[in-house]
Amino acid sequence: MPRTPRLPRVLVVDDSAELAATVADGLEGRGYAARACSSSVEALQLLEAEEFDALVTDLRMPEVDGLGLLAHSRRLAPERPVLVMTAFAAIDTAIESIRRGAYHYLTKPFTVEELALFLGRALDEVAVRREARALKSVLGERFAPGQFVAESPGMRRVLEVMERVADAEAPILILGETGTGKGLVARSLHAASRRAAAPFVTLNCAAVPEALLESELFGHVRGAFTGAVGDQRGLFTEADGGTLFLDEIGEMSPALQAKLLHVLETGQVRPVGAPRERGVDVRVIAATHRDLRDQIARGAFRQDLLYRLEVVTIEIPPLRARREDLPGLIEHFFRAALAKHPGSPVRSLSPDVVRQLLEHRWPGNELAHLLERVVLLGRGPEAVPADLPPLVDDREQSPNRFGLPVRSIRQLQREYAAWALEQLGGQRGRTAEQLGVDGKTLARWLSETG
Repeated sequence: MPRTPRLPRVLVVDDSAELAATVADGLEGRGYAARACSSSVEALQLLEAEEFDALVTDLRMPEVDGLGLLAHSRRLAPERPVLVMTAFAAIDTAIESIRRGAYHYLTKPFTVEELALFLGRALDEVAVRREARALKSVLGERFAPGQFVAESPGMRRVLEVMERVADAEAPILILGETGTGKGLVARSLHAASRRAAAPFVTLNCAAVPEALLESELFGHVRGAFTGAVGDQRGLFTEADGGTLFLDEIGEMSPALQAKLLHVLETGQVRPVGAPRERGVDVRVIAATHRDLRDQIARGAFRQDLLYRLEVVTIEIPPLRARREDLPGLIEHFFRAALAKHPGSPVRSLSPDVVRQLLEHRWPGNELAHLLERVVLLGRGPEAVPADLPPLVDDREQSPNRFGLPVRSIRQLQREYAAWALEQLGGQRGRTAEQLGVDGKTLARWLSETG
């Protein structure tokens, strides 16, 4: 049987037993478990002996006044909200109670509805603060080295940004080559946000035909187009309250980009064929392996959409720029492959295999797939170099750039810019800064080198 939700417990204290009982009865009828108390000394004992979610107290009482109860309550439970009741003549004392930590004061006479309203707000704020602390703890666990291998400076920067923006509501743009883990970063951001209990919905914009992408995102109504035999909820509606991850957003057509921009700016979606818009509460995380500024220059991406998306940008460095992370990643992906294929005879990697993996330049980011192949095809308990597929090194595909015959300084300058971009993990801003040029100059050099 489902458990009955626990009602918030409220202690109501007033030296008028009749008033305390009236207020407590009114709160009982509005979803609270309220207890009336007409003695402030007894109230002190109750606060010591029992757990209450909130305290409602009169200010002027014999023996211990409301300020004394407030101070005692805050010593026992600093987060417990305290609301004070006061006569109009004691407004100064009521204001002093706010300075000492009371949540709100109400002047007599007041309605129980008014008290219940402020009481509900106070308890909601306590719940949000507790949730934020819990999420911060989860964030520390999810972004710990055991979850993300981050010994390299580039990945440490990524985790630092993730920790700062995980619970923000602004859109996030994740940049990185294919295979760098953009989807993992997006899922982790969602899991560490206050939206974690709500849906996380993913759409690969490159995997859906353009003619169907609008309906997939925004939904459609019956008869909107041929084949629309019924209403369909779009992914924005499916993700309401949660996160929508738009992978490979660089593949979206400019016309659909304009509609996405409208949703980001207004929070309203209109299903295809629908006469009206409807509101949605969705955090958008987008990702791409493309250079969106080059896309803008070619007219393939809207600049205003990029401005809206890049409020926060996370650039994930490629594997070849994460040399310090390789040992940990090899271990992680190897163990994951073993868990996925428990029938494999492979149980360890030979030192020669590990050496080859560490020395490889990784022109792609195929480490996980490569280790899964080793586990699947390995013939003995220890994987040996013969179990590895041919490792095509980017140095084998192109000659040593600076070991060739003399060329012009301008040509070397351009090629050096491309090399520097690679060494800095594809981060154009840092590359331009290190080379002492602006972004446009760097873009021109790179486009000229192809």
